[in-house]
Amino acid sequence: MANLHLVVAPFVVVLLVSLSASAFEEQGQSLRFSEKGEFRILQVADMHYGDGKTTPCEDVLPQQVAGCSDLNTTAFLRRMIAAVNPHLIIFTGDNIFGFDATDAASSMNAAFSPAISSNIPWAAVLGNHDQESTLSRAGVMKHIVGMKHSLSQFNPAEVEDIDGFGNYNLEVHGVEGSAFENKSVLNLYFLDSGDYSTVPFIPGYGWIKPSQQFWFENTSKKLQRTYMNMPEAQKAPAPGLAYFHIPLPEFASFDSSNFTGVKQESISSASVNSGFFTTMVEAGDVKAVFIGHDHVNDFCGELIGIHLCYAGGFGYHAYGKAGWDRRARVVVASLEKTENGGWGAVKSIKTRKYLDNQQLTTIDVQVLWSTGMHLYVRICTFEREAVERNRLDDFECFAEVHLSNEG
Repeated sequence: MANLHLVVAPFVVVLLVSLSASAFEEQGQSLRFSEKGEFRILQVADMHYGDGKTTPCEDVLPQQVAGCSDLNTTAFLRRMIAAVNPHLIIFTGDNIFGFDATDAASSMNAAFSPAISSNIPWAAVLGNHDQESTLSRAGVMKHIVGMKHSLSQFNPAEVEDIDGFGNYNLEVHGVEGSAFENKSVLNLYFLDSGDYSTVPFIPGYGWIKPSQQFWFENTSKKLQRTYMNMPEAQKAPAPGLAYFHIPLPEFASFDSSNFTGVKQESISSASVNSGFFTTMVEAGDVKAVFIGHDHVNDFCGELIGIHLCYAGGFGYHAYGKAGWDRRARVVVASLEKTENGGWGAVKSIKTRKYLDNQQLTTIDVQVLWSTGMHLYVRICTFEREAVERNRLDDFECFAEVHLSNEG
């Protein structure tokens, strides 16, 4: 049963400071691993924040309805921040629910207020509902970029023409004083997966466009070159994680036999496959993808060396399932010890989920990647019919390669 407390605090308006990601980093707040060799990320998916205490909860048990509102969402966020003490908080879209947010800026100020007051850096991407209030999609992203402690970026400065708003990357450096203190050992990619199709005769949700994939490819190549060159030249790329809102069609490739978590609704991806999963496989550095959108799915499964992970619905005004706790996903990256006892490169990336119940229960611990993992990667011919049906067993595989992440 969800731990729903009656929250009577007033609707908080947060004073905004216009502070871009670059300004935040200039203050010495760039992302890096802790002195304990760890970097923790809290993912918050689908808050669907409306107007605060006047916005009711959706899909809770009858005895939980009274007094339940958006403020239960922000209370859960405060609990998570206190319990996890993350180094970065990532919001993966549908942060506000446009139709029920009478003022987009005020709703965002309230929704993100626990992150802001924690003084922890945070980043966000857009979902398909964020622009349905009083600001355009561009306006919503501009507001997020200007908020205090936000590392979000409107779009990459070096790219003149790119689809969407909120395509950017963040670098996480090694421990201060280590050989990797000036080198990114973990790369985070953020992309705008769009809202709805604008192409005639193609219904449904948006997708990651070729211009975005071109930017991702170039950014990945640049980061890999830097990491694998001196100083501290490495033999393999630094691991990367990707965050966006709408699931890729490949999320439909799993069943209960090959994922951890639950699938309680269909995969609401775009009706076309833009090929971004293949782009990530070819890039070679992304180890996991994290999304939201389908609130009562929280599974995570591996496909061709990349884990595809739902977070599960976080917000109480978002649709859910009565009796099924709202939840959040946490990722923990850990560094290896070097021969001289210092901190080196990333050794492992693990994940777990937290439930908003009285105990703040943790479930489904998984190792997403480690330097000791051996991967069996099938090299397949992707037949068009198979791709359209999202059926991996219809792919014609002509070779299997045994890969090791060691060294």
